[in-house]
Amino acid sequence: MKDSFSGKVWVLGDDIDTDIIIPTEYLARKTVKEMAPYAFSPLRPELAGQIEAGDIIVAGKNFGCGSSREQAPEIIKALGIRCVIAKSFARIFFRNAINNGLLLIENDRLYDVVTEGDTVEVEVNSEIRHNGKAYPMVSLPQNLMDIIKAGGLVKAMRRLNGLED
Repeated sequence: MKDSFSGKVWVLGDDIDTDIIIPTEYLARKTVKEMAPYAFSPLRPELAGQIEAGDIIVAGKNFGCGSSREQAPEIIKALGIRCVIAKSFARIFFRNAINNGLLLIENDRLYDVVTEGDTVEVEVNSEIRHNGKAYPMVSLPQNLMDIIKAGGLVKAMRRLNGLED
């Protein structure tokens, strides 16, 4: 059985860097939950308050570029975003996202046809469906999927070593 879900789309552009995802001035907050209302504020101050659990971000190329701050994918996940679909991801952001249990999907065509507010369906490691058309996705290897399903690298290692409750 494949993992599948659907969600409302929020569209962002190319080169969404970690300073846009969470500006430096909010990193001093004590918890990710306290930082989350400021996500994307340099670009769209209202966005964090509009996102609902299960929503999906669709973006252009080079999503997550900039600094290596680990809070960026943590905050996206804390907002309830189910996955980010982008033409491409910055490599360090990609690994930070996986390590924090955030699903990232590379697809170079969806961004050009989707409109904010649309709903897309995702069949993990298979395809994305939008308006009756299927778009292929780059599959993630099983070891990375295990990390995502566990909720992040620490949880996956605890589970692997029999330390999960």
